[in-house]
Amino acid sequence: MKFNLLGSFAAGLFIATSISGAVYFSGKSEAAPAKKEAVQTKATNQPTEEEMKSKLASAGYVVQTKAEYDKNMADAKSKSKQNTSADDSQPKVVYRSVVTVTKGMTSIDVGKQLVKAKLIKDAFKFSKIVEKKGVENHLRPGSYSVDSNMSNDELIAAIFK
Repeated sequence: MKFNLLGSFAAGLFIATSISGAVYFSGKSEAAPAKKEAVQTKATNQPTEEEMKSKLASAGYVVQTKAEYDKNMADAKSKSKQNTSADDSQPKVVYRSVVTVTKGMTSIDVGKQLVKAKLIKDAFKFSKIVEKKGVENHLRPGSYSVDSNMSNDELIAAIFK
């Protein structure tokens, strides 16, 4: 008698799976009603709306109804429109930066740093102005504090000694 080992193994798996499936699908689960009871008990322990508001307020949250929120937003928008109509000039943003010049840098490298710092718009144009003034050889290593209120001449005077 010759046994087919692989066939016997497969038949055993098939029988075990069939029995497990039959027990699973035919048996009634008692865990499902327990879950429903747990959900029902949680529903009865829900805090009231006032309790939720007081807990949120004590935790530092601002609790508003949708109508209150809409009214506050409308008021804020009308105030901002009044402020802009009364004063059409917007406050100018001033960018301040420290430009660090290292040995071997050129005026175009300094211009690129100033563009990254949003102090000028074009590094090549800045380099041409430096060359026109004839101070491109006066660049010394160091850190220089500059801001966007400075004109090109003031920037050059601050960085190129």
